[in-house]
Amino acid sequence: METSGRLAGRVALVFGAGSVGEGWGNGKAAAAAYARQGARVVAVDRVAQAAQATQDAIRAEGHDALGLQADVTHLADVQRVVDQALSQYGQIDILHNNVGITSQGGPVETGEDIWDRVMTVNVKSMFLTCKAVLPHMEARGRGAIVNIGALGGVRWTGYAYCAYAASKGAVNSFTQSIALQYAAKGIRANCILPGVMDTPHIYQQISGFYQNTQEMVDARNKLSPTGRMGDGWDVAHAAVFLASDEARYINGVELFVDGGMHARCN
Repeated sequence: METSGRLAGRVALVFGAGSVGEGWGNGKAAAAAYARQGARVVAVDRVAQAAQATQDAIRAEGHDALGLQADVTHLADVQRVVDQALSQYGQIDILHNNVGITSQGGPVETGEDIWDRVMTVNVKSMFLTCKAVLPHMEARGRGAIVNIGALGGVRWTGYAYCAYAASKGAVNSFTQSIALQYAAKGIRANCILPGVMDTPHIYQQISGFYQNTQEMVDARNKLSPTGRMGDGWDVAHAAVFLASDEARYINGVELFVDGGMHARCN
């Protein structure tokens, strides 16, 4: 596959670059999309085999990739893969934070341990990756951070998962804080808010709301004004744009990738 070169000469560090099942999740698709646009990609996932699979998929297309295992809730792990990325490629131009989990239940049903786990995985992970990467971006005077939030962080989407919604709301504020603090240093930070997406993730973490898989797919398709769910590539293409120079004056935004679902009031 030809490379257009929009991200030629750049290095993209993608956390949550694996897929939890067959197909293309948001992180795996983003890693591949960065590579197809000329970036060298460091694909990181908690599951080593998932990181390896993304690395292999990118290399099979003739692009440069390195798959690494890390738990983003631990600073030592994050720092290790940042050091490995710098050792391998000498720079980090794009930081993509895709790691996230959901949990069912409102405040009464959600256990304190579940609440803490969701906040740690969904929010603290981004704090840790930014903590490790920002000094290198600042030293070079450039960088683009793409954080994956969710429509559920700003709108009720029909699912009772208060911890997830709160965590994704925090991601928005965290992203804006970085965007403004580092804007004059050549670093941009933006957030993508996917709506209902058809990715491997939903078949493991959302299916519990429904009687069977087909009921879930039908219901989620109906939630979108377009009549269908989006997929990982819709998120990936948005990420490539935000990471590219075409978005050089776009900073601190929440970009909805949801078929217009955020604009609907019913």
